[in-house]
Amino acid sequence: MDRESHWQGVYGSKAETAVSWYEAQPRQSLDLIRRAAPDGAAGVIDVGGGASTLVDHLLAAGYRDLTVLDISDHALARAKARLGAAASRVAWIVTDVTRWQPARTWDVWHDRAVFHFLTAPDDQDAYLAALRAALAPGAFVILATFAPDGPERCSGLPVQRYDAAMLAHRLGPGFALVAAEAATHTTPWGVEQRFTHTLFRRTLSMSGG
Repeated sequence: MDRESHWQGVYGSKAETAVSWYEAQPRQSLDLIRRAAPDGAAGVIDVGGGASTLVDHLLAAGYRDLTVLDISDHALARAKARLGAAASRVAWIVTDVTRWQPARTWDVWHDRAVFHFLTAPDDQDAYLAALRAALAPGAFVILATFAPDGPERCSGLPVQRYDAAMLAHRLGPGFALVAAEAATHTTPWGVEQRFTHTLFRRTLSMSGG
């Protein structure tokens, strides 16, 4: 099964609150976005946002330039239905990020738990190429992945686990680590999962990407 079919199946068969990554209140993501871009005019893209409630909270916080990207149109349809009329205030992109060529740039790239599903180096490189194309120097990257002591698999798929140093190495010298936080996420059925949350800033130097 290819990546798109897998995630279409997940979102087509499970309720929004029945996936392991569900958060009613995405506190750490919100805190890092506010730290990176306190101005509501900042452009924020949530990569792999799916049916996440993050976009709801960002709208409520006054952010006005929001984009949600996901490989599953089922997931985005759920988010749009939940938001109702407010969905028109968000740009929605259905695509595989590893095959995406951004048409604009954003001030903040947020990804909670997409990058760690990319275990093949070619897929990681394609993701990072899209990330670099989507961010001007001075923009920020928020990456949240499973930590080294986190799960080895999720949603039936193997994952790549990272600490902050490993993510910094993978992003390369064009990005400076601003903050790193350990986190424990509790799934809807009470299982604890260890995460690494990081905030990077794209440096003014274009070396390394």
